[in-house]
Amino acid sequence: MASVPPSLPLPSSFDADERLRWVERVARLMDSQFRLPGTSFRFGLDPLLGLLPVVGDLSTFAVSAALLLTMMRHGASGSVVVRMSLNILLDTLVGAVPVVGNLFDFAYKSNERNVDLLRRHYAEGKHTGSGRGLLIVVMLGLLVVFGLVGWASYELLRWGWQYFQ
Repeated sequence: MASVPPSLPLPSSFDADERLRWVERVARLMDSQFRLPGTSFRFGLDPLLGLLPVVGDLSTFAVSAALLLTMMRHGASGSVVVRMSLNILLDTLVGAVPVVGNLFDFAYKSNERNVDLLRRHYAEGKHTGSGRGLLIVVMLGLLVVFGLVGWASYELLRWGWQYFQ
């Protein structure tokens, strides 16, 4: 397992590093910042942005990827990076499906799940590795999947346009 470069010292705990607290704040904004009045139901910007076809899904993916890169730079091991990537992949793939994906985005909070994974990783004292190589492979795979989703969305819209004319 590769070590983290000396220019990026690892904090002694998750809460000791302001950058990781930033990750936690952004994850909360994306997944559970707002509360439906009169209920305990919480949601964030992710499901709201998901209402915008393609652009919304791409923007939430970009935020999740940025959070993942930050967590990776702060000691997430290869196995944790893979689990985090799978959370993002599931959120991205199911979230891209019209209607069902929008409902899914309200319930599945991948960013907060990833913060919880990293917090547990720190608690176990295993935050000394880096999943950099593995992350690159996973991110390339996610980009391919997103490209396919974008292409399929375009084709569906083109078909719908021709059908209704």
